[in-house]
Amino acid sequence: MGFKSANIFVNLPVKDLNKSVEFFTELGFEFNAQFTDENATCMVIGDNIFAMLLVEDYFKSFILKDIADTKTTSEVILALSAENREQVVELVNKAHAAGAAHSKEAVDHGFMYQWGFQDLDGHLWEVFYMDPNAVNPTE
Repeated sequence: MGFKSANIFVNLPVKDLNKSVEFFTELGFEFNAQFTDENATCMVIGDNIFAMLLVEDYFKSFILKDIADTKTTSEVILALSAENREQVVELVNKAHAAGAAHSKEAVDHGFMYQWGFQDLDGHLWEVFYMDPNAVNPTE
């Protein structure tokens, strides 16, 4: 068996940590205070999934490259699964109400429904629901 991680930590640069925390709190996310200070916070996405929101100068201390300009480039799309279509719509609408920018229109593939937003720093978040009956793990 190959490498298998117990947790995933996605590190994202943010311009204003307090505004980012306010934004994601409005969407219903919680934060781990143990990993939070003036430079960073740990947003809990799932049991083993976390987003480390790092102030840009602190983020730069981990890299040798430039930070992607999310106004003109996309470095990643963060995809979050939802329990149903209504939850997709609810979360994206909350994001827009909290100040998120539109990324593109919702897409309905029949077996999968997806819609997304750009957070306050331009990171792309895609929320999707996939009908579990449409997924066949044996193929």
